[in-house]
Amino acid sequence: MAIVKPSLAKGTRDFSPSEMGKRNFIFNTLKRVFQKYGYSEIQTPSFENLSTLTGKYGDEGDKLIFKILNSGDYLSKVSEQVWSEKNSVKLIPQISEKALRYDLTVPFARYVVMHQNDLAFPFKRFQIQPVWRADRPQRGRYREFYQCDVDVVGSESLLNEAEFVLIYWEALLALGLKDFTIKINNRKILTGIAEIIGKPELIVDMTVAIDKLDKIGLEGVNKELLERGFTMADLEVLRPIILLEGSNAEKLASLKTVLASSEKGMQGVAEIEQVFNYISAFKVDENLLERIVEVDITLARGLNYYTGCIFEVKTNEVAMGSIGGGGRYDDLTGMFGLKDLSGVGVSFGADRIYDVLEELDLFPKLTVTSSKILIVNFDKESEAYSIPLLSALRKEGIAVELYPTAAKLKKQMSYADAKRIPFVLLVGTEEMESGELTLKNMESGEQMKVKLSVLIELMRD
Repeated sequence: MAIVKPSLAKGTRDFSPSEMGKRNFIFNTLKRVFQKYGYSEIQTPSFENLSTLTGKYGDEGDKLIFKILNSGDYLSKVSEQVWSEKNSVKLIPQISEKALRYDLTVPFARYVVMHQNDLAFPFKRFQIQPVWRADRPQRGRYREFYQCDVDVVGSESLLNEAEFVLIYWEALLALGLKDFTIKINNRKILTGIAEIIGKPELIVDMTVAIDKLDKIGLEGVNKELLERGFTMADLEVLRPIILLEGSNAEKLASLKTVLASSEKGMQGVAEIEQVFNYISAFKVDENLLERIVEVDITLARGLNYYTGCIFEVKTNEVAMGSIGGGGRYDDLTGMFGLKDLSGVGVSFGADRIYDVLEELDLFPKLTVTSSKILIVNFDKESEAYSIPLLSALRKEGIAVELYPTAAKLKKQMSYADAKRIPFVLLVGTEEMESGELTLKNMESGEQMKVKLSVLIELMRD
């Protein structure tokens, strides 16, 4: 049998114990914040029925879904006509009934519809699981990656939007970030802008263009708007709106003037004001609304999907794209027949957050879950004496391991260093006779004699 050189599938990664420690630091921090705000964790299968996923992400998204071949002789049920046409769109449904999930949103919608009679609404859930996309791998873009979603469905209250701002603020501070911006906009404001220039049918074209302001500048935006059917007169109306400046209060005041003739636009402004009023009422940080939260009317992510407030989060400490985003949707479950169930949700970009924390050296030193004590194995007598110690320490909930074979002390110390085990317990002839064990602090190098009862108390502190 030929030896196969080991390799990873493109767009996937292994995670070492050190990397897993850091990733779990992010996940556990997010979970604590989510739970603090009343959200409960769910999980859905890694794969769904192909029919559940297709048609939910557009034609381009459907192409990026990883299909799973049916088991057995999957070609036997393909008709000669379909096979001869060599048309993959017609062939796939006959050879594949399952697919890896593309995101967490559609499976969540499916979950809510299937379990609607068992859920207490508003239903508040969070989900941290991997997703798969048959995308072209490149730096920062993977075919397998984790999403961290938190949503509430069955409530139209803008209190939810305010709490998501607070969740972002609290979670990112807990991760160690100090300078970040939580951007907010509203779909209704964008609709109002399209209405006042008399082109409501071109709202998507308008927002796709202005959403690129940071990347291509005003001149580039104007060029694209002209190509998409807008006139120079339209651009004159749009220019001061796109370049809106000032404090959040000043921006909202300007929008009220500009959008006075649009009922929908004014509703969008009022919704943002209500969100700000809720945030102020929490009294968590008097500078939050001016220092961290920013009204940005060029923000238009997922426009066809969102119906109210839209969020995006960026760090200002590292050159990086968005590290989070989300918004209000009024008919998420409509795709599965449960109409008019309003919801709102946000997502944290775990992989980008990881890169930011790594670059800023913000991960705690001891993020790897490892033993707290290594018991050195000198010989058979030492091993026999140490096994009851091992058991006694573990009964007290202390993570401890015994080096499995007798070996040179240097080798065992190197093992403890490599695993970042903070303490080493030396059990030699003298220790066995006296009952006093030698405990070495691997960071300071200090050694002390301790009885087992004292050792247990020290490890608990």
